[in-house]
Amino acid sequence: MKPKTKWMLGAMKFIAWIIFIGICIKTGAMMFSFFISLAKNPEATKNLYERLDLSDLYQYSTGQYVVFVSIIIILSASKAHLFYLLIQIFSKINIIHPFSKTVSSLISTIGYVALGIGVVTVLANTYREWLSKQGVSFPDLQAYLGGGAEFLLLGGIIFMIAEVFKRGIEIQTENELTV
Repeated sequence: MKPKTKWMLGAMKFIAWIIFIGICIKTGAMMFSFFISLAKNPEATKNLYERLDLSDLYQYSTGQYVVFVSIIIILSASKAHLFYLLIQIFSKINIIHPFSKTVSSLISTIGYVALGIGVVTVLANTYREWLSKQGVSFPDLQAYLGGGAEFLLLGGIIFMIAEVFKRGIEIQTENELTV
């Protein structure tokens, strides 16, 4: 393996770890402030996480508030899981023989998680629009929901890569048997 390739893999793994830790902290902080807003202080809904004000939703319906914030937390946790899987790929990949069942399985799982994030994001945005039509005002939720289309596209591309990896495993296995 070339030193430059090894260095790049190490740098990408390091960046993935930083992003993973950051998303975990964000998810944990949201969960903590969410539970505080439910159990102790409903005023915490005005500054749930980084000035996220969902007090109007809380006043409209506590149940709708619980569902909506739970969706945001699930999305954040799923994104952390996505980066954890990426870290696993960087840990398990062997550049000399890259096509392994473990890496192929991890790539397929990343595809499923990305598709799941995309579907849940689209549903969450639809749910937010429905709540807005009911008279609930929302702050800008782009940082929390984003667009689901990006993750749907990512999931589709990753599934294609997973299929290439499966074919690579077949070819690598055939090569090993003929030698």
